[in-house]
Amino acid sequence: QVQLVESGGGLVQPGGSLRLSCAASGSIFRINAMGWYRQAPGKWRELVAGITVSGSANYADSVKGRFTISRDSAKNTVYLQMTSLKPEDTAVYYCNAETFTKMGVREDYWGQGTQVTVSS
Repeated sequence: QVQLVESGGGLVQPGGSLRLSCAASGSIFRINAMGWYRQAPGKWRELVAGITVSGSANYADSVKGRFTISRDSAKNTVYLQMTSLKPEDTAVYYCNAETFTKMGVREDYWGQGTQVTVSS
């Protein structure tokens, strides 16, 4: 089993910044891609940003130029730097990790979520 623990959410004013962190621990053999998703009330969960093991990143169009995803593979940690935050960024943000067991079985894990609220 792998556990993902997120931190860094909170209340911020429009135009402000926050940095989310997600640390993976447990029975980790190999972590492939990691990513951040978000879910606002009444909406589907959507991909915000993802990053491969080689560091290649992709972003939702709505956050391009404002959010930056990065990872520290030695620490099994992924980060999401969010700047120029808008009220529409308000959501619960979830960390996701795509892992593989020694037998090559893919297992996806989710964090518990961290609330980000952008409001004046």
